Formats: sequence, C-alpha cells, structure tokens
Amino acid sequence: MRIWVARPEPGATRTGAALAAQGHAPLVAPVLAVRPTAAAPPAGPFDALLLTSANAVPAIRDAPLLRGLPVFAVGARTAALARAAGLGPVREGRGDAAGLAALVADALAPGESLLHATGAERKPEPAATLMAAGFRITTFVAYRAEALRTLPQAVGLELAAGRLEAALHYSRRSAAVALALADGSGHGGAFRRLGHYCLSSDVAAPLEAAGVPVHFVATRPREADLLDALAPPPG
Repeated sequence: MRIWVARPEPGATRTGAALAAQGHAPLVAPVLAVRPTAAAPPAGPFDALLLTSANAVPAIRDAPLLRGLPVFAVGARTAALARAAGLGPVREGRGDAAGLAALVADALAPGESLLHATGAERKPEPAATLMAAGFRITTFVAYRAEALRTLPQAVGLELAAGRLEAALHYSRRSAAVALALADGSGHGGAFRRLGHYCLSSDVAAPLEAAGVPVHFVATRPREADLLDALAPPPG
C-alpha cells in the first residue's frame, strides 16, 4: 500500500523504514516540526524525571543536576532513548498516560517531587492524576511541535492522483493537523477516503469528530500493533 506517515521526525523516518520492510510504499511527510526550546531545565532538587515523549530527552541528557535521577518513561521508545542518553535508572511504562501514572505511584511515595520534561502542547495527564495523588510536579517545556501552514506538496500530489491508500496517525494533534491541512488545500474528500490507522482512541478522536471513517484503532498504543493491522501488499 501507498501509506502517508504524518508523524514528526525522527519517528517518521523510522516508521517509513518499517513500512518499506513490510513491502509497503511509505510517503514520509510530517505535518509537525519538533523544535527544542533551548531553555535550561530547572535545578530542582527533584526525586525523579517524568518523560511522556522521547522528544524531551535531548533537552535533559546533558543537565548534570539531573544525572542519576530515576526516570519514568511512558513507553519502550522513550525508555530506550533515555537509557542511550545515560539517564536513569529507567522504568518503562506500557505506552499511555494512565500506565505511567500507575508506574510512578507504585514506585514513589506521595509528596515526592518530579520534573516533567514535556512539549509546549501537552495533555493534562499523567500530571493531573499524580498531583491529585499528592506528588509535586514541575513542568519543563523542552520542545515545541509546530504545525505546518500548508499541506506537504508531495501529499497533495498523491491525494490528487488517488495514489494514497492509507494514513498512519500517532498523536491526536498530528491527526487533527493532517485533516485541517487536507481540508485547507482542497483535498479533504480524498483524505477522508483513505484507510486511517490510529495508535489509540485518543488519536482517532479528532478524525471521528469530523466524520472521517477510521479503519483501525490499536487497543494498545504500540507501533507494532498498528503496523500489524495493515493488510499485506498483494503478491
């Protein structure tokens, strides 16, 4: 299948390679550009680090006051990058906010202080649950995910020609931006006819709210489950 990968880099290229290895024809064209804020993380002291995205790792890996702190990572990819950066010890969540909050609550006592390295656009969880449980959360905006102003040209050409068959969506925001850009460029109808594969029900929400049929929603927020759901290419 010809599949649009709209997620930001560096994950987009990695996903494209995985699709190509399965025999698909990926179109890697992110609709969000992740950029570091260049801000220095606060000094603390903190009892642990909270990571809800791998994009935050570059901003904290060289902070000497954060070295050696326990790291609670949302999922396997974030955990792997944190370990590779020399952070940790690292505890790995199951891939979602609820699982990450439970992981912290099982390991730490209420009242302890956590530094949440995150993006400028973020969801209330898991911080809201942890604060309600008595943890102290300091938010550090490590990066911004900036939406493109126009649909990537290659995507517009593929939609116009009817060559795209599916799109993969990894975040609620990138799915919403992809839809908005497609509508704004006059390709909304072709976009809606694609097979839409979403990493979770939260990711699928903006598409479903706009009446876009969603072909598949992963029951676990894992890329392997999303890729396994793709029909094998003919032949």
